[in-house]
Amino acid sequence: MSMAICRVRAALLSLSNHKSSLISSSSSSSSSIRSFSSSKFESVGFIGLGNMGSRMVNNLVKAGYNVTVHDINCNAMKKFSDMGVPTKETPFEVAEASDVVITMLPSSSHVFDVFTGPKGLLQGGNLLRPWLLIDSSTIDPQTSRKLSVTVSKCNLKGKKDNLVIPVMLDAPVSGGVLAAEAGTLTFMVGGSEEAFLAAKPLFLSMGKNTIYCGKAGNGSAAKICNNLAMAISMLGVSEALALGQSLRISASTLTKVFNSSSARCWSSDSYNPVPGVMEGAPSSRNYDGGFASKLMAKDLNLAAESAKDIGQKCPLTSHALEIYTELCKDGNETRDFSCVFRHYYSGMDEL
Repeated sequence: MSMAICRVRAALLSLSNHKSSLISSSSSSSSSIRSFSSSKFESVGFIGLGNMGSRMVNNLVKAGYNVTVHDINCNAMKKFSDMGVPTKETPFEVAEASDVVITMLPSSSHVFDVFTGPKGLLQGGNLLRPWLLIDSSTIDPQTSRKLSVTVSKCNLKGKKDNLVIPVMLDAPVSGGVLAAEAGTLTFMVGGSEEAFLAAKPLFLSMGKNTIYCGKAGNGSAAKICNNLAMAISMLGVSEALALGQSLRISASTLTKVFNSSSARCWSSDSYNPVPGVMEGAPSSRNYDGGFASKLMAKDLNLAAESAKDIGQKCPLTSHALEIYTELCKDGNETRDFSCVFRHYYSGMDEL
């Protein structure tokens, strides 16, 4: 059996030519083996055509996939219909037309409803047409794990090689709208490692990096932890730069100090929050575009709730959430999250 498993893993690594047959062990503790072939990726359903999802679909179409889409926004669907991309009225109809379904939705409740609600992906009871369900939404890991268990209790409709049970991967992304447009997203993936390897070409048609994070829910956990660290880093850099200005040190000078010493980080050298310091950053265009403060508040709330559920002390998470909640209440919901420098710390532009 150990030799067979080694051969299975070796076969999985050859999927890069998109034509090899792949073998996968099931996500259960048993040693049963299932087969993944490239034909299982021919029809891709996509649900959620917002700022991120619409651009991800564009890249799937460019890569040659047969894509079917759904969104509650009729205008968003018309845009793709006009491009010749098939549209469906419900998530269930998307599932019935697809081998793989990807969801990109605003919140845990939206994801749960699309999966389990009326006319949802699982409306057909315990029989599913798609063999793989991928959720790229940023949601709490608990919901990802619940849905993974629910999907694992289903059976596949019709014979699909040796596949018997459908698989779910949680695969949130990092990079924002610009990376979604350029096809340079990073996917953080939780679930079956073999399914992850089989789906890697699909991910790489929309992104440039894929990171396997472990069992179901770990992709979602990685995403909220990443954004938690990003928020706290931005707060620290903004606070230090505002203090420096008050102490009569220019932000550009202090940024040079940071970036040449131990304070260097993404918030200082790639996404500087001070207007006039870094061309191309959202701060240089009045904090338009980028990652909205309301989305950062949402992700911090997910982190805080997850910490509460497991009894983990996270005081910086709680304080960061308070700051971004206040920032949003003051009318800065749609501004990039780096606007905390100006609108919370009262920092000044670099002249």
